[in-house]
Amino acid sequence: MYLEFEKKLFELKEKIDNLKTLYKMGSKEVEGELRKLQREFREKAKKIYSDLSPWERVQLARHPKRPHTSDYIKLLFKNFVELHGDRRYADDKSIIAGFAYFRGEPVCIIGHEKGKNLQERKERNFGMPHPEGYRKAVRVMKLAERYRMPIITFIDTPGAYPGIGAEERGQSEAIAESMLTMGYLKVPTVAVVIGEGGSGGALALGVADRVCIMENAYYSVISPEGCAAILWKDQGKVKEAAKALKLTAQDLYRLGVVDCVIREPFGAAHWDYTKTARVLAYTLKKCLKELCSKELSTLLEERLNKFKNLGAYEEV
Repeated sequence: MYLEFEKKLFELKEKIDNLKTLYKMGSKEVEGELRKLQREFREKAKKIYSDLSPWERVQLARHPKRPHTSDYIKLLFKNFVELHGDRRYADDKSIIAGFAYFRGEPVCIIGHEKGKNLQERKERNFGMPHPEGYRKAVRVMKLAERYRMPIITFIDTPGAYPGIGAEERGQSEAIAESMLTMGYLKVPTVAVVIGEGGSGGALALGVADRVCIMENAYYSVISPEGCAAILWKDQGKVKEAAKALKLTAQDLYRLGVVDCVIREPFGAAHWDYTKTARVLAYTLKKCLKELCSKELSTLLEERLNKFKNLGAYEEV
């Protein structure tokens, strides 16, 4: 499964995997060809992924093979214990929340989860949380605050679920409560946009001391499709919409919406989960070390000022 501009890379990867299998079976004569193809793959990947349009980056953020929150939990954390339910209505599987150890220290983990196959995606509502998902997140945030654990959130959602039932149960109120809670938490917080960062559904987990974004993720007030429908009433204008929204990691960093951009091995995270997790771990470790060294009053003041100043400008 690949995107149109990845076709050549996919063909190369198949050849590399076949040679790797032969090499592991004892065919040492293929080693030279294997190294040659691996070098060619790196060079092609660097060239392809360094020159993508905003719409192509949106497609990468939605890539079905892209690592999800559950993958990073397995690769980065130890002894993860998941908590379920909002104690009011139900357990929303589109949000994973719980506690684990990161580099020997206890942390709280909360993230959107889309699922791997069709059955999982249905169970997790394709990563679109209901109000009970955000209320579960708030419940776990408050537990983390009580036990003085840093909080790490993983953002990957096209947006909060807009169904009638979700609205009846207070979708907007649940999102607002999550944002308000994060704003005043008395523990360090780090948010990472790992895929899609769609509207308020993403922002509910994004009011953090440090907001990081993967190289090919996006963070936007609306999807390119939604923007094209409103501005041009034409779904064929998604490329123009993606460009106008300034939603890529590079644009967001220049605008000061995010604090850092995390590079993806080979140019895209789905080619190597382990290396991607390693790069992410380095960033998380650096952020937590810096934040945990700050006084609580300083932490809160900087967090609130950071979000108050977003969008501020001076007339010249």
